[in-house]
Amino acid sequence: MISPETAGGSPVSADPQGGPTALRILLGGQLRRLREHRGITRQDAGDVIRSSDSKISRMELGRVAFKERDVADLLTLYAVDAAKREGLLALACQANSPGWWHKYGDIVPDWFELYVGLEQAASLIRTYEVQFVPGLLQTETYARAVTRLGHETVSDEEIERRVDLRMRRQELLTRPGAPTVWAVLDEAVLCRPLDGPEVMRAQVRHLVEMADLPNVTIQVVPFHVGGHAAAGGPFSILRFSQPDLPDVVYLEQLTSAIYLDKRDDADGYMAVMDRLCVDAIPGSETIGFLSRLADELP
Repeated sequence: MISPETAGGSPVSADPQGGPTALRILLGGQLRRLREHRGITRQDAGDVIRSSDSKISRMELGRVAFKERDVADLLTLYAVDAAKREGLLALACQANSPGWWHKYGDIVPDWFELYVGLEQAASLIRTYEVQFVPGLLQTETYARAVTRLGHETVSDEEIERRVDLRMRRQELLTRPGAPTVWAVLDEAVLCRPLDGPEVMRAQVRHLVEMADLPNVTIQVVPFHVGGHAAAGGPFSILRFSQPDLPDVVYLEQLTSAIYLDKRDDADGYMAVMDRLCVDAIPGSETIGFLSRLADELP
């Protein structure tokens, strides 16, 4: 039996580096455990905050901002003691603080803004790509070419803001407490020149520099492997240092994205990623492979 004092899980550490997205997910998980401990349905909880069970579901998943009044009413319903109540209300306030990426909200859809927040909070990012170099590893020129492909009708100013956002995201690679990034690229990524061979040559050399970072591993799945486990396309898996945060699988589509956080889904994708790493050129050989490729490009 879980006691009322521990029903909310372990005390939450509001790590500012994790950002508001991680804090919302942490708080949502705390609220879900408190509700389930009291045997209260999402529908009944929704009635208390003058909303619906779907709103409670989104809150518990950390998909929406928290109104302090709603959190206060739910904590009353869940009979949370004064000490824990104060801490959770303070967490709700912190979770509503905008991240640095908020200023790009006019050009970034909500479904991708969520990913940026998760990316900033992750301790491990594993990604598989079949068409483009992952955004965290792109040069500015390569990023500009990729951005123009997907936004042919927007202004030059908007293109530059989108590129600027991508460059800002990359700052996490060298910050204190940087996440581990493990990228697996299909060889096709390196054979698809964008904006001329010079751009691709510079991009491959940049990958050599990135692979030399202590927290970055890059592998390439060569053509001769043939078919492999990730036939479904690119995906990313994000893991977090906070024990209350589940692994999240990110699947980007043309105009939306899917986020999977159920344990079975995450385990399935992690198994596929592990098989890809076995099929790929070992990370210890990546720098040599990429260096030779850069020399061979026209």
